[in-house]
Amino acid sequence: MELSELWFVLIAVVFIGFFFLEGFDFGVGMSTRFVAKNQTERSVMVNTIGPFWDANEVWLLTGGGAIFAAFPHWYATMFSGYYLPLFAALLCLIARGVSFEFRRKIKNERWTNIWDWVIFISSLLPPFLLGVLFTSMLKGMPIQKDMNMQPGFTDFINVYSLWGGVTVTILCFLHGLHFLTLKTDGEIRSRSASLAKKVALAALGALAIFVVLSWIMTDIFTVHLVPELALVVLIVLAYALAYYFVSKKREGLAFTMSGLGLAFTVSAIFVGLFPRVMISSINKAFDLTVYNASSGAYSLKIMTIVAVTILPFVLGYTVWSYYIFRKRVTDKEHLTY
Repeated sequence: MELSELWFVLIAVVFIGFFFLEGFDFGVGMSTRFVAKNQTERSVMVNTIGPFWDANEVWLLTGGGAIFAAFPHWYATMFSGYYLPLFAALLCLIARGVSFEFRRKIKNERWTNIWDWVIFISSLLPPFLLGVLFTSMLKGMPIQKDMNMQPGFTDFINVYSLWGGVTVTILCFLHGLHFLTLKTDGEIRSRSASLAKKVALAALGALAIFVVLSWIMTDIFTVHLVPELALVVLIVLAYALAYYFVSKKREGLAFTMSGLGLAFTVSAIFVGLFPRVMISSINKAFDLTVYNASSGAYSLKIMTIVAVTILPFVLGYTVWSYYIFRKRVTDKEHLTY
């Protein structure tokens, strides 16, 4: 395996980690308007992700930084062509981080309610925007010979990309509900479990439509038929098991299955792209690949050494933080975060 191929795999792993971890943060934020009955319950729900959300966002920054260093042409084309949706997602992440702090410091019911709505909206939009981004990349964007991309409105917004954004949002919502069943107790736990069973069925339906659209509107099943079909089976199995486990009150296994479902979904996107990193809708000769978009061999070698050295510490810290904050959250701690 060439180093450029290795770094494509590592970037895929980083985005899998982001959607697995930040996905339940988004889901919890969305759940505040569907599960909680009052501000105290919303505080309990926000508390469940209080120790984790800022570290989970770092996975997105790491992914962007890795693309910049390992594939500068991919970074330049994607971050310039997708400037507006990425900027909107960034604003949402900033607003969400601010709202976590302000909702507990401003002792005013009206302003607390406003910040609660900010949490909901800024948890809903990023997974939708990122889903639109990645699925439109699968369909292809108007990338020219010089690697410049000048997309029109319909290149961003079309049936396929919109449904991709909706699907990713539903999957994150479901993941967040499973996290709440794992981290809360009482009414919040039971309402989250009940809603999770309904959303699981919606997720399977959304995924089925997305697979059909992918078959019709992209070439991912033509290029990688066997691995894509295998991943589709794994995705369906993961969400079916998530439904089963949450019905049996096996919250930890349900959360693991919904996380694996997200992981397999992101994997399917990257497998569909490989060896391309961005697909040109103008001419296949203009596709950006892991070979023509990568940095030099020496840069990739140094990056690999640094990543292998640092990654165990990052993973160790992540595991330790989740172990420390493993207990369920109750209304007794509702003013902590």
